[in-house]
Amino acid sequence: MSREYRGRRIVVWPVYIDSTASRGEGRKIPLRDAVRKPRVEEIVEAARRLGLNPEVEEARYPRSWWENTRRVIVDKMGSKLSTLKALAAELRKLREEKRRLRQA
Repeated sequence: MSREYRGRRIVVWPVYIDSTASRGEGRKIPLRDAVRKPRVEEIVEAARRLGLNPEVEEARYPRSWWENTRRVIVDKMGSKLSTLKALAAELRKLREEKRRLRQA
């Protein structure tokens, strides 16, 4: 992420909002707010719904540098933590809508 965005955009690694990850593994939000195994595509869709202008980048998460992963860069809304919580909440809504459509 370039320096010109510092303070206005944040990096969102999927592990930040993953309920299966521990805090030591990189989860940033409380377990009650987290989502089980979020995919980058889902995070992008949730960020679009929130109007956060998501961009996907290929990168390696520093705590698991041996794995090829992707990250999402989004506009910040409030603090980083509040942005992550809003993304997780929107992701839960998105999954619920998809589940209802499959059942219908």
